[in-house]
Amino acid sequence: MSSRREFLQALAALGLAPGAPHRVAAAPRFARDPFRLGVASGYPSSGGAVLWTRLITDFERYDGGLDPAPVPVRWEVAADEAMRDIVSSGVESATPEWAHSVHAEVKGLAPGRWYWYRFAAGDAVSPTGRLLIAPRREAPVGRLRFAFASCQQYEQGYYGAWRHVVRDDPELVVFLGDYIYESSWGRRHVRKQNPGEPYTLEEYRMRYACYKSDPDLQAAHAACAWLATWDDHEVDNDYADDRGGDGMTGARFLARRAAAYRAYYEHMPLPARMRPDGPHMRIHTQFGWGALARFYLLDDRQYRAHQVCPRYSGGSNVIDLRECPALADPGRSLLGTVQEAWLDRAFGASRTGWNIIAQQTLMARFGVGSGSARRYWTDGWDGYPMARNRLLNSIHSKKLQNPVVIGGDVHHHAVADLKLDFDDPASPVVASEFCGTSITSQSRSQKQLDAARADNPHVKLADGRYRGYVRMDIEPGKLKADLRAMDTVAERDAACSTLAGFVVEDGHPGPRRS
Repeated sequence: MSSRREFLQALAALGLAPGAPHRVAAAPRFARDPFRLGVASGYPSSGGAVLWTRLITDFERYDGGLDPAPVPVRWEVAADEAMRDIVSSGVESATPEWAHSVHAEVKGLAPGRWYWYRFAAGDAVSPTGRLLIAPRREAPVGRLRFAFASCQQYEQGYYGAWRHVVRDDPELVVFLGDYIYESSWGRRHVRKQNPGEPYTLEEYRMRYACYKSDPDLQAAHAACAWLATWDDHEVDNDYADDRGGDGMTGARFLARRAAAYRAYYEHMPLPARMRPDGPHMRIHTQFGWGALARFYLLDDRQYRAHQVCPRYSGGSNVIDLRECPALADPGRSLLGTVQEAWLDRAFGASRTGWNIIAQQTLMARFGVGSGSARRYWTDGWDGYPMARNRLLNSIHSKKLQNPVVIGGDVHHHAVADLKLDFDDPASPVVASEFCGTSITSQSRSQKQLDAARADNPHVKLADGRYRGYVRMDIEPGKLKADLRAMDTVAERDAACSTLAGFVVEDGHPGPRRS
């Protein structure tokens, strides 16, 4: 275990040491628009939500082009799009310590209705965003439309998928990780992210500013409230708890994780209760939408056991049980024992019609081969099979109503039956799974996916040919999922169509083609 002194030294090296007090910029004037990253909202309750923005004028500077002084930022919420009927307002201080970001937690709004909001700083006014306040906990709800997405490598494509999400007019967006990429990879790049791999707080801030400069992503944030969790690339590819995918450990990696977590908080519409404390940040939570649906947002990075039998000093591998018996160790967890226990209690307390388990990756078994020769990718649930068994058994034993697992990470659309025993055709289906393809990030070959699907008949679809997202409509009697597919991400204005549609009927787990 690293000493506190070593950790504090590493924090200082990465730009995270506490700073001195600053003067307040009472009435700033900006040479450029300071709202160049747009606006966002998140985590709507039955009476309020989080409103977000970040002041920045220069993407090429570590300080965002602003003086190192707090800036007062006024926010307003209106009952109309023209912002004439102001129903709530206030002032927040955007401080340099938190990259001049604002997280205003608005209260006192009416449940189940749309509102519009904006910010002002000095003589500058932000774009207008809108959000739908959640219905009361027990309120009957006839329908919820939401979109979920993941994996938006900036260099590999334009964010046209977000433009189509906005056209779908969802009431909520759920983002499942890899909002940024810390590394440059892939082929046929269509644009450039800022160079280098981030390690310091300033470098992570610049990477987020690059990604959030995209107008289609900004439009999706302004269109409705978001829920979000992270995956590995917000810190480092394949990282697990206190070890990077490249094998970096100890104080150096925890300091890097602290910088990444802080930058994540600064750039997302997260409530104050999620503000990071050094390398620790509680992001897993649950969220209700009246009596219709409840979401469980999970964190499968911060608390997980290290991947077994890594190819190098850390990260993932593709192995079978003969090479690596530790794969079947029942003590290993993807979520950590505390989060596992929290989720089990939450399942037992649920009284909603649909229960959406929002996590990062594909949960269904997808290894290639059979028996002890079946080969598994160790960074996903296949690398933690006993933890997956515990989660599915928890769903089954708690008689969780209409459980649906959503995920991302693997860069292909997948639809599956989740079973207590994937080797037994007669084993009960306990949940339905929809794993969405990436916004832009490139997939492995369709030939590889077809081979894996042939060995896993519980997987009903696995298609990596397209980038896109998933659109879901929930009603009391059914859930409908449309797998949305972009024609291309090499062009800004590409078309999008529905690759396939599936339905889950109330009380009958298992997706079927619609």
